Amino acid sequence: MTKIVSFLLCVAVMLGGTAARADVLVLVHGYLGSAASWEVGGINEVLAANGWQRAGVVAGGRFLPVPDSGRTKRVYSVELPSLAPLLVQADHLQGMLRQIAGLNPGHSLVIAAHSAGGVVARVLLVRGGVPNAKALITIASPHLGTLRAVQALDASDTPWPLCLVQNFFSNGAYRVVKESRGVLVDLAPAEPGSLLFWLNGQPHPDITYHSIVTTGPAGLGDELVPAFSQDMNNVPALRGKSLVTPVAASHGLNPQAGAALVQALGSLGD
Repeated sequence: MTKIVSFLLCVAVMLGGTAARADVLVLVHGYLGSAASWEVGGINEVLAANGWQRAGVVAGGRFLPVPDSGRTKRVYSVELPSLAPLLVQADHLQGMLRQIAGLNPGHSLVIAAHSAGGVVARVLLVRGGVPNAKALITIASPHLGTLRAVQALDASDTPWPLCLVQNFFSNGAYRVVKESRGVLVDLAPAEPGSLLFWLNGQPHPDITYHSIVTTGPAGLGDELVPAFSQDMNNVPALRGKSLVTPVAASHGLNPQAGAALVQALGSLGD
């Protein structure tokens, strides 16, 4: 009898320890986004309503904490230099994830990334830079690239001094595109010699992959990224490995995407 009681106590301790080590969710924004994008888009509110506590923001090497509510499911947002090339952004993200992992020893990391942030996260995953990685959930990410990046690059080729006029009448948007040529080149449709072409052929870690595809009203994709490019199953190295949740929404973050994210998180289990 004593041995049975001891065995049951050990099982209870082990189960209790597993529950205490809940997953840590890290939110990665996309091009022209910021850590605040998840707040403005209503994602954090949807997550909070489903038990995920805002834990803080990591930006510029600094950690900005949020008062602890005692919940075990924690959410961190990161602030990346979204105009920089994807490899540069991946280097920044690696340092931030190490910092978050250090704050949560023994916990698994789940990355939820919007748009270009999903590609940044994959770059880091294939380079082995995500500690205790459990899953990658991408929202409207251009895994195969987007022609919108090519169009933006073409529009930024106006010679001087005509570019000054174009920048004036675009309220500065021309200059922003000009300053982000590196990331736009990285997000152009994959072709031999491009970053995406290399990335999509690399072995990816054996974790859970989930593609949230914003289909738009016609079901073909949103205004920036076609649906087929958002589906990680179309990445040669990930064919057949990604779960898919379609959302009839536009490219920007919104509560519909938040509900899909909660559903994806629920499918991960313990």
